[in-house]
Amino acid sequence: MRLEKVRQKLNENGLQALLVHSAPNVFYLSGFTGTNATLLVNPHSAYLFTDFRYMEQAEKEAPNFEIVKVTADPYAAIADRVHDISVIGVEEDALTWGEFQKLQQTLTWCHFQNASDIFNKLRQIKDDQEIGLIRKAVEITDLAFAQTVAKIQPGITEEALSLELEYAQRKRGASGRSFDYIVASGIRSSLPHGVATSKKIQNGEFLTVDMGAIYQRYCSDFTRTLFLGEQSSKHHEIYHIVLEAQLAGLTALKPGVKAKDVDAAVREVIAKAGYGDYFGHGLGHSLGLEIHETPSLNTRDETILEAGMVLTVEPGIYIPEWGGVRIEDVALITKSGAEVLTQTTKQCIIID
Repeated sequence: MRLEKVRQKLNENGLQALLVHSAPNVFYLSGFTGTNATLLVNPHSAYLFTDFRYMEQAEKEAPNFEIVKVTADPYAAIADRVHDISVIGVEEDALTWGEFQKLQQTLTWCHFQNASDIFNKLRQIKDDQEIGLIRKAVEITDLAFAQTVAKIQPGITEEALSLELEYAQRKRGASGRSFDYIVASGIRSSLPHGVATSKKIQNGEFLTVDMGAIYQRYCSDFTRTLFLGEQSSKHHEIYHIVLEAQLAGLTALKPGVKAKDVDAAVREVIAKAGYGDYFGHGLGHSLGLEIHETPSLNTRDETILEAGMVLTVEPGIYIPEWGGVRIEDVALITKSGAEVLTQTTKQCIIID
């Protein structure tokens, strides 16, 4: 089914063939999970080029592809199969400059066009199997977070907490983390990408945890901001502004709406509260085989949202030298609105 969709896109884009280099797209199209592969797809044939190490694996995982063994240089083997082709699509973002030069030098009769958008658009709408795997990744993250919260106490370092979170996810079936966790406490919670340090977590501080699991190659993403000890009125205020904004984003998330309009609905809440200058990143992003996919929820993305898209909704307020709050859920766009897959409470978790 995916192979036929790609062939249809070839025709629509005036391409005679497509070369696929990026690991996520190789897997998406062929099912191959090895670390060395190039795909060649034309209207009538599909080839997977790999080396000796992966021949047996490729034959089992990619039954719809003819497996071609290559040595150090796959381009000669590719050239043998495109001698009558003049226009080939390539993934611009997946090729180094050196690799692209080698392609041009070997396939001198070919004209190359950027075809990255073919996969970007195909992968925007998740099928039932993909949605199921994302659900499981989200569930693993929810459960791991719940288990680890009980271990949070003043004096634990951000790095130690990050390790506990990853261990808890792996125990529940995650193959790894979908990105470098953000564990940022106190004034460091004003850093949107404040990766864990040796800083000790203390009372009277916000603690932001941004984490995600990989389950059977599909990603989850999750953020909660906790508080240790007794909150001040300002801590309470900032948290609830972000919560109100996040709920507004989830309400706005529905098919037929422009991605940028969901972002605008959230940004309006934060701006009206007087903190618009402290929310400087986009509202969210799609995820799946990669932690960041298209479309994005930001001020520029004109994509019309459709059922089957899976996106994060993650507004924040970040006040330098004071602290910050972010709340993030993963949501599936349905025919009538959005289903929030993340199940962890959004009420501020207080660690006494």
